[in-house]
Amino acid sequence: MTQEATMKKTREFQAETKQLLDLMVHSIYTNREIFLRELISNASDAIDKVRFNSLTNHDLLEGDDQFEIFLIPDENSRTLTISDNGMGMTYDEVIENIGTIAKSGTRAFLEKLKERETSTDQELIGQFGVGFYSAFMVAEKVTLITRAPGQAKGVKWKSTGDGTYTIEEIEKEKRGTTIVLALKEEFRSAEHGEENFLNRYTLQSLIKKYSDYIRYPIRMNFISEEKPKDAEGKIIEDAPAKQTVEVRTLNSMTPLWVKNKNEITKEEYFSFYKDLFHDWEDPLEIIHSKAEGTVEYTTLLFLPSRAPFDFYDRDTTAGIRLYSKHIFIMDKCREILPEYLKFVRGLVDSPDFSLNISRELLQHSKQLKLIGKNLEKSILKTLENLLTKDRPKYETFWKEFGQALKIGIYSDYQSRDKLKGLLLFPSSQSPDGLTSLEEYTGRMPEKQKVIYYAAGKDRASVERLPQMELLKEKGIEVLYLLDRVDEFAIDALQEFKEKKFQSISRGDLQLDDFESETEKQDAENLAKDNESLVKAVKDRLGDKIAEVKISSRLKTSAVCLVSDDNGISLSMEHILTEMNRASFKAKRILELNPHHEVFAALKKLHETAPDSDAFTDYCDLLYTQALLIEGLPPEDPIAFANKVAKLMAGNEKN
Repeated sequence: MTQEATMKKTREFQAETKQLLDLMVHSIYTNREIFLRELISNASDAIDKVRFNSLTNHDLLEGDDQFEIFLIPDENSRTLTISDNGMGMTYDEVIENIGTIAKSGTRAFLEKLKERETSTDQELIGQFGVGFYSAFMVAEKVTLITRAPGQAKGVKWKSTGDGTYTIEEIEKEKRGTTIVLALKEEFRSAEHGEENFLNRYTLQSLIKKYSDYIRYPIRMNFISEEKPKDAEGKIIEDAPAKQTVEVRTLNSMTPLWVKNKNEITKEEYFSFYKDLFHDWEDPLEIIHSKAEGTVEYTTLLFLPSRAPFDFYDRDTTAGIRLYSKHIFIMDKCREILPEYLKFVRGLVDSPDFSLNISRELLQHSKQLKLIGKNLEKSILKTLENLLTKDRPKYETFWKEFGQALKIGIYSDYQSRDKLKGLLLFPSSQSPDGLTSLEEYTGRMPEKQKVIYYAAGKDRASVERLPQMELLKEKGIEVLYLLDRVDEFAIDALQEFKEKKFQSISRGDLQLDDFESETEKQDAENLAKDNESLVKAVKDRLGDKIAEVKISSRLKTSAVCLVSDDNGISLSMEHILTEMNRASFKAKRILELNPHHEVFAALKKLHETAPDSDAFTDYCDLLYTQALLIEGLPPEDPIAFANKVAKLMAGNEKN
């Protein structure tokens, strides 16, 4: 304990935390009762922590292994107290966990508030882990008293939500945390009915609603009064009533997963999920199963409705909870499911798990690997069923977690065949929805050899690509790859149902079977007749491009850039550059539309003044125009602007 901790100190919250407190204090939320659920969930987590750590360090229990959470509503002091005998916190941990942004996700929470027209209060609080601060919705002052196991002194933290807090070292006999809420007037009066949080029956109802499946007893004293009776059993009206105190357990504590799933209501599943995983939205899908035989286990898995705000961050931890005979032994076990399924929440309970299981043992556990394979099959089967039987629900899932499956395709070789049927993409023939690869290939004309795709930042930009013109004319469907990971996934797949993927901006379009013999002959003649022009354009542009070609894919645009079949695409080059991997370059091919009036002007210049600056400028302008169409910056913006101005001025004179 530092010298600073031995005396009472006043400190300021971090800036973003001050903003959050201000929002809480001024009651922007309507569903105020959620504060109780949040504080009880925190208490349960603290008990989980000390219980798990005590498996390897029994001294942490300090002789107290009767875990409980206790509520004390006190009308005299107008306070509600929530206490637990969980892990407790040290002085430094209180500052870190309560006073700063590091543990709370406050910044992201505040940013999300800007979109709160589309989100409910509960979603935001649960999603961003700012539950402790919800106490300030109902309390004018919050006092936290805590002691970690093995610490000689406890810590007292106090704040009125004004942007500052006091912290000091105190005496505290038992480990754990006690939170005392000095309730605001509107939450401590009988006039406010369901929002009177000193009413024991209100509290009991809220525990049943939100925290019934907390695995530790949530207890509270109930006081009853009874007047004495005479020898005949009649109540003596004038005699003072006798008070009796009854300690009641408010939650059932029965693990939901041990029940027969036919006896469990959807509401019970939803309540359990929200309580255990601190989510405020109902899960999208539930997977509840029991396996017996070589490996015995029960599993209860959930597909969330919404991705957490930090789901795709590299450092985000996820995983399945492990239990042994209903006893919690490990949180966030990442070894049981592949990385691409990290969005799945849930638990596995097996009597064969050791209470002292470690992550090192997990890596070599054949039993866990077998369970993991079974769970993976079950999850993928569930997704397949959603895709075929409940398309709207699957598309809701895809919007939130589709990127995870696509990452799985290019990062996990063994998963490609399992996942390719679950992919969805926008396409030129699905203006308002998404299409699967199965649906795309089912619509393909018999003579179509490949699956066409185009990459871009959004649908509109893809549809404006010059490379789309010929395919549109022939009515050929094109998949739109609008996510940064899409092209990586498609490149990893290479083919679907023996149909290779073909970028519309890469190599030859393989449309021979869609062209007549006359069209093919005309294309050959055009290429032959313009060989010298093509060579001259290539000479002027030099190393900027690998090749110049007469285009067969352009119909109305003058020019486009494509890349070689053997290298990366231009869109992938753009993405890699943004990832600071600029060393990867596409082999650029400039295609010219021989039917465009600019081509005629270029050809005339080549015939009359092949060595002129004007011809060189035309070549440069066409190349830069092609770059801009692809979303790539001009190599020399000033020179490009000057050449355009010069051309405009020349046309004005003519």
